[in-house]
Amino acid sequence: MPQTEHVERHFTASATIRDVVIGMSDGLTVPFALAAGLSGAVASTGIIVTAGLAEVAAGSIAMGLGGYLAARSDAEHYESERLREVSEVIEKPELEQAEVHEIFQNYGITDEEAAPLVCALQRSPEKWVDFMMRFELGLERPDPKRALQSAVTIALAYVAGGLIPLLSYFVVHEVQKALMYSVVVTIVALFVFGFVKGRFTGARALRSALQTVLIGGVAAAAAFALARLVSRGSP
Repeated sequence: MPQTEHVERHFTASATIRDVVIGMSDGLTVPFALAAGLSGAVASTGIIVTAGLAEVAAGSIAMGLGGYLAARSDAEHYESERLREVSEVIEKPELEQAEVHEIFQNYGITDEEAAPLVCALQRSPEKWVDFMMRFELGLERPDPKRALQSAVTIALAYVAGGLIPLLSYFVVHEVQKALMYSVVVTIVALFVFGFVKGRFTGARALRSALQTVLIGGVAAAAAFALARLVSRGSP
């Protein structure tokens, strides 16, 4: 009988996709909440557009810088741990051998079965260090270009997401009507973004979409209510 080809589907989210998710999710919710909040306090779409664009600019820079520093921190942490591991392989080989045996034991491999593998690692110190970094510390060598790429990706994703809630304020000059359009457009964008994010991450797409809409909606509603409360209480 012909055998059906077995295809394994595993999600391996790239760092770029994670950066897009980080930037886009904040870009959609924060400016949306800001615009909704200002709509409850001011009567000029020009003020909302100006404040919204300022927030998008500042937010994209802050988020991009945060992504850059996080990636740099990961790279520096990896290098410091690798130097320590190189030193231990040279100065404490017996201890490192014991740690290799312990790693294999966690996979159900006995010391006798692991012995030739340990010997093979000893013959290649560089590979031995790679092995310890991966299986003892759970660290992968970061891409040297990762920091800049992360910063740019997060910043651009934030800008792309942040402009969506502001679009209606550019073309509609009545604040409450612009807010209504902004709510509709942003909810649709949040739903689509959450759905796509769920498909990429392997989660339930519909559940991810509804959660994303709920989070963005709650943030905007809270900002709107707070701004309306403050504006009514002010003289």
